[in-house]
Amino acid sequence: MGMTITEKILAKHAGRDQVKAGENVWVNVDVLMTHDVCGPPTIAIFKKQFGKDAKVWDKEKLVIIPDHYIFTKDFHANRNVDLLREFAAEQKLPHFYDVGTSRYKGVCHVALPEEGWTRPGEVLFGTDSHTCTAGAFGQFATGIGNTDAAFILGTGELWVKVPETMRFVIDGKIPSCVMAKDIILNIIGDIGVDGASYRTMEFAGTAVEAMTMEDRMTLCNMVIEAGGKNGVIAADATTEAYVRQRTDKPYTIYHNDPDATFHSEYHYKAEELHPMIARPQSPDNKSRITEVLDVPLDRAYIGSCTGGKFSDFWAAAQLFKDHPVGVDTFVVPATTEIARQLDEVKMEGRTLVEIFKDAGVQIGDASCAACLGGPADTFGRLNADEVCISTTNRNFPGRMGSKESRVYLASPYTVAASAITGKITDPREYLD
Repeated sequence: MGMTITEKILAKHAGRDQVKAGENVWVNVDVLMTHDVCGPPTIAIFKKQFGKDAKVWDKEKLVIIPDHYIFTKDFHANRNVDLLREFAAEQKLPHFYDVGTSRYKGVCHVALPEEGWTRPGEVLFGTDSHTCTAGAFGQFATGIGNTDAAFILGTGELWVKVPETMRFVIDGKIPSCVMAKDIILNIIGDIGVDGASYRTMEFAGTAVEAMTMEDRMTLCNMVIEAGGKNGVIAADATTEAYVRQRTDKPYTIYHNDPDATFHSEYHYKAEELHPMIARPQSPDNKSRITEVLDVPLDRAYIGSCTGGKFSDFWAAAQLFKDHPVGVDTFVVPATTEIARQLDEVKMEGRTLVEIFKDAGVQIGDASCAACLGGPADTFGRLNADEVCISTTNRNFPGRMGSKESRVYLASPYTVAASAITGKITDPREYLD
């Protein structure tokens, strides 16, 4: 019986020749990632279950990246980072990217690829639901809870149910006005926020093969918004070029067998795709941009693991270079590496930072910032009944701050166009 990419990776890490969807298997873990929100409780559970003097199973495979609530004066948030520092020192952990140091990176899901932790064919677990981002590199990557993470800390293994695979095949040439964010919002709108519950969402087709790694990351990042266990894209030359620039560690590329069994298949013609938007208060509340034009806005936000990559800012800068913003607009690079690029890479004679500042955009430090709300002094956090258009991944009540605020999810193109006019705007007005 043929296997899917996900089944092959799990079979390899279970020490078996074959697994099938629905089976439960023990898998060996290549990388465990945690951050400042879930790291401290994970550590507390680990010490309670394995002993206060217990050592982690493999310190070379544990990555700790503070990123969520870090640029704040909130005592509890700061204490969480202190707890990570204490644990990293106690365990002599080599891969702790501490905030306030030269090693600080930023948002974990973008920092992991930058640092060479996302390798094809491996198993990556993280105490964050958007760990599925790394499936873009042809690996099995998924978010887990603190208890499961604590168990991995002590054993290096986890009991996993093998998911079924849903395939989303996108063929053709994607219109220049359409971004990966538009495509995944369209798909989530089609199947619903529970449409892929505990399933793999695999993306394939000529349009996906033509995508950059950052675009592929955007697709896989939001599979959790459809309930997906993991996202995956078969590794290819584009994947290898990215990975090989960042690590020399060996890896294995897996492909679906010709007779692999899928739960379902969805087919899209790239040429028929349009700019999309997710209305409050759910990522599957989709509309074409033309159906929600002119909604007044109080704020625009470009950032997060979904929309804070370099290509996202390059897209926004194409609009901001000629137009000032009409509402409060916040830009937050996902990582310090991206922040450096914004300060160095030029578009028509100006760096992207200069373009943003000239347009009246406010720029924050590399972090999750307002994507998860955060303490009252979090950069870009929504207050009262503000209406925001954002490149982030979730728009549930209170997600970006006040429960009275409303968030529209969109691509960087759409967010930038809307920031300029102060109302939801079709980016084609500026791109054409």
